[in-house]
Amino acid sequence: MKRRYTMSARADAVQQTGERILAAAFDRFTVALFDEVTLEQIAADAGVTVQTVIRRFGSKEGIVAALTQIREAEVTAQRGDAPVGDLEGALANLVEHYEAEGDLMMHLLRQEHRVPAFAAVAARGRQIHAQWCARVFAPWLDARSGVDRRRLGAQLVATCDLYTWHLLRRQEGLSRRQTKTALLELVEGILS
Repeated sequence: MKRRYTMSARADAVQQTGERILAAAFDRFTVALFDEVTLEQIAADAGVTVQTVIRRFGSKEGIVAALTQIREAEVTAQRGDAPVGDLEGALANLVEHYEAEGDLMMHLLRQEHRVPAFAAVAARGRQIHAQWCARVFAPWLDARSGVDRRRLGAQLVATCDLYTWHLLRRQEGLSRRQTKTALLELVEGILS
């Protein structure tokens, strides 16, 4: 019985160490550029050695891959709550997501052309966004076919994109509520 407890305690300690490393890396990556973050900083913040970080994740890119897997599951769950065919509900879900994650996502997107790990994150994010649009706007998309459907899908993806939220919310300074209203009006205009 003692051996099972020891193995379980060790597994818990390994998991907690990994979580501390990921939390430390996430905190660093959210405020600094990828090139400015070092494994030494991450290790110090997590209270471990650099060798422990390397043994667990291999590199900064490995850390980004692990963070992406966790964050993708969270984003997919949150965005999955958006109702199909309910414009106000879907756009409320979208704005909620952008309010929570938008500034971080913009920070990563500014680096995607020079940081391959972030380029992969951005590509996956675009894929998830396109799938979200296809799902929540299915009643309107299903009423069209061919090039008309493709064009409508592209318009909805662009209108609901992070950059549109950023323009409305951060550059134009609209409130959260006004941003949601603006997006709703844009989408209704496309669908009418």
